[in-house]
Amino acid sequence: MEGIDFTQLTQYAKAFTAFTPDKEKCLQDAANTVGQEVQQVTENFYAVLTSIDKTKPYLEGRVELLKQSHLHWLKSLFTGPYDEDYTKAMYHVGDVHVKVNLPVEFMAGSMSLISGEFNQVVTRIYANDPEKMFALLNAINAVLGFSLMVMQESYQASTLASELDKFLKISGISRTLFNNMAKAYSL
Repeated sequence: MEGIDFTQLTQYAKAFTAFTPDKEKCLQDAANTVGQEVQQVTENFYAVLTSIDKTKPYLEGRVELLKQSHLHWLKSLFTGPYDEDYTKAMYHVGDVHVKVNLPVEFMAGSMSLISGEFNQVVTRIYANDPEKMFALLNAINAVLGFSLMVMQESYQASTLASELDKFLKISGISRTLFNNMAKAYSL
């Protein structure tokens, strides 16, 4: 995670996903309602994941530990802060996903599953308050998009770094030589 400007990445990802201070406050205001449902969201999420053949090898023997991490993250969606430290944590998640060779589509698919779970929770809790329901669904969509964007940024950077390391090892080129060649050919 060297050389990454997490302040800039945070600002960029928030702007791109429309994750505004109003949406942050909306999430925090829902900590005592929707935030109390994260255990069930986690259970439902892992029930779906464990039913998908392609995800099973990544989950075997680790589901309970993964549920704990997932639950901690979901709680943080409703407590914040959504700052550089949060961005660093999401970046680390993307990096870990590369290290375990998790297919990139699993992250996007997972966010869709989580969003669907929260849609059900929010529409149940706020069925009689459509304005609050709409605002909270938008806030959840924004924080999930923000999180996914940071994880994918990390995933891409980690994948490229891993591929470069393989290339350097196979070719016998040192990183210094490669960096010098890259500088010489950059326009």
